[in-house]
Amino acid sequence: MMKRFLTLLSVFFCLLGGQPLAAAPLRIEITEGVIEPLPYAVPDFVAENAAAGTVARDLARVVAEDLSGTGLFRDIPASAHISKITSFSSPVEFADWKAINAQALITGAVSLQSGGRLVVKFRVYDVFAGQELGNGLQFAGTQDGWRRMAHKVADAVYSRITGEGAYFDSRVVFVSETGPKDDRKKRLAIMDYDGANVQYLTDSSSIVLAPRFSPTGDRILYTSYETGFPQIYVLDVASVGRRVLEQQAGTMSFAPRFSPDGRAVVYSLTQGGNTDIYKMDIGTGRSQRLTSAPSIETAPSFSPDGRRIVFESDRSGTQQLYIMSADGGEPQRISFGQGRYGTPVWSPRGDLVAFTKQSKGRFHIGVMRTDGSEERLLTASFLDEGPTWSPNGRVIMFTRESQGANGSASLYTVDITGRNLKRVKTISGASDPAWSPLQD
Repeated sequence: MMKRFLTLLSVFFCLLGGQPLAAAPLRIEITEGVIEPLPYAVPDFVAENAAAGTVARDLARVVAEDLSGTGLFRDIPASAHISKITSFSSPVEFADWKAINAQALITGAVSLQSGGRLVVKFRVYDVFAGQELGNGLQFAGTQDGWRRMAHKVADAVYSRITGEGAYFDSRVVFVSETGPKDDRKKRLAIMDYDGANVQYLTDSSSIVLAPRFSPTGDRILYTSYETGFPQIYVLDVASVGRRVLEQQAGTMSFAPRFSPDGRAVVYSLTQGGNTDIYKMDIGTGRSQRLTSAPSIETAPSFSPDGRRIVFESDRSGTQQLYIMSADGGEPQRISFGQGRYGTPVWSPRGDLVAFTKQSKGRFHIGVMRTDGSEERLLTASFLDEGPTWSPNGRVIMFTRESQGANGSASLYTVDITGRNLKRVKTISGASDPAWSPLQD
């Protein structure tokens, strides 16, 4: 059962720079089931000068959208607020917030200084204890980066209350899709985790597939058909410069992923009608063949410690999941349920593997332990595929394709308990998402 333990928040917010008080923190322990979301209030942040008025309001709304979007928190709307926060230093009227059952209160202030420098301060209060929790935090950056500062505020609140790592200050690379189903145009794009700040990385002159971030988020691997057959490219996010990573005459290379240290790439290569998994040292360009079987081996993904690789193979006669050493060797099958399994991705925590499953005419996104136990299906639809993990290993994003001639691809997220399924807002059709690590 998912439980909420409501006590004083003072200990957890001493992690933000305050001093611990003699009490335990408010904590949402996330396991299974459904809970009543924690009610909280985020009034518009105070604009400390006239130039900051609009961004102060917008920033507070993004904080609320981040927290409420998890399904674990419930924002009490401004129309229900009794008190108004007019100054960041003014005393809080706790009785007014208790009256509307706000268990936590987040207040903030924003100033826009010369040269476009934006400063954001925030505090969190335990309403029922009637006290400030620690000393809060302050972020500074450019005005253009106001959304990112909002994500950082939300991350700080979320991680301390849930005990989970943060994930709002992250990005997603994906394939942006336009046009009819029989003439779909595809190009690489990158966005904030919530669909904002879209930037296109390639044009739509050729098919692109399966983009994947490097561990530091500065490079992206992807597969392109611009030469007429699949080849792996590596793209620099900042400069959008790119180069071919793997090119051998008479071969096709695809499904690449970085190793956790960013020094190697694991991928599939088809040669002479056979598809196997290879590993390349990026520094030297040398490749090592990891599998050698008369079957299709593809979709490799490293474990977080870089010691093992999970992949899909039809060596048993059907598409199943296997794990082997990162240096190759005899693989161990881990999927044994009914149906076909593919696109495995190792969780950042190392405890789970996410996958796509096809069974009885339906597609599912699921998770299982790395030994194949405790398989759990999180979704079901006409076509769900291609899971990717949030940086904290708590949420999975994937592609959902709608049925029919006018069907289109969209991105969805779901919690690993199977709760809180929702669509990600994108400008156009979207597929093949890959989540970045947290930004520096």
